[in-house]
Formats: sequence, structure tokens, C-alpha cells
Amino acid sequence: MRKNRAKKRYILPDPKFNDTTVTKFVNNLMLDGKKSTAYKIFYQAIDVVASKSEDVEPLEVFRKALQNVTPAVEVKSRRVGGSTYQIPSPVRDGRKLALAMKWIIGYSRKRNEKTMGEKLAAEFLAASKEEGASYKKKEDTHRMAEANKAFSHFRF
Repeated sequence: MRKNRAKKRYILPDPKFNDTTVTKFVNNLMLDGKKSTAYKIFYQAIDVVASKSEDVEPLEVFRKALQNVTPAVEVKSRRVGGSTYQIPSPVRDGRKLALAMKWIIGYSRKRNEKTMGEKLAAEFLAASKEEGASYKKKEDTHRMAEANKAFSHFRF
């Protein structure tokens, strides 16, 4: 018997937009416990988004980007017999959001803009228009799951 499950941690909403999703994103963005720096980067990115798209609310661009990058299925490796199969399985709700955030942050770090705020803003705008590297990652994940649908009977 395993130990009891970890308690669910409730996070406080961020100071500017009063939104818990923003806080989760900032927590993922944070490096070495520097939360105030992470907040500065996020708010800078939101300002850049606001200047680039006047007609749309910047927080809506952020939400749309997250929604577009959120995966529905993923593949997990499972060893059956002597061979390893990629088995498609649905993603839990909490993990969906976590994956989307990780992908956006990861691919924005690899971009070529000057500051991290600009990189993040560019990735938000790209993902909200259903393009960019993080959106492509989601599409590839779905394609992998579709290709390996034949192995779904190995699901555990």
C-alpha cells in the first residue's frame, strides 16, 4: 500500500489580473525561485501583446494561446513482450494545462527575439493564431496518437 495522496495545493491569483492561471504560468516560467522576475517577464509580454494587437484584449490572446496548445491525447511508452509500443491515452485536465504552459515557455525560450518578454509575446501571438512551434508540438502529439491508435488495446 502506498502512502496517502499529496494534498492539493491552492495557489493565489496574481496581483494584476486576479487570475490563478496567470500565477500557474508564472510559476512555470520562474527560474531559481525568482518569482518577481518571472512576473516582470510575463507582464512585459502582455504589454507587448497589447501593443501588437490593439483590437483584442491581451489576456484573451494568452488564454486563446493556451487553449490552442492544450493537448487532448498523448502517447506513453509501454513495453509489451520484447517491443516498446507508443500507446495513445487521454490527458488529465490538470496535466493538459501544465503541458500547454511548458510547451509555450520551452519554445519561447528558443526563439530569436531580444528579451524573454518579447519571445513570450511572440509565442502567445503565434499560438493564438494556431501557428508557431508550441502549436506544432500539439499537432505532432495528436498525429503520433492517431498513428498509434492500433496499439490502444494495450492501455493499462
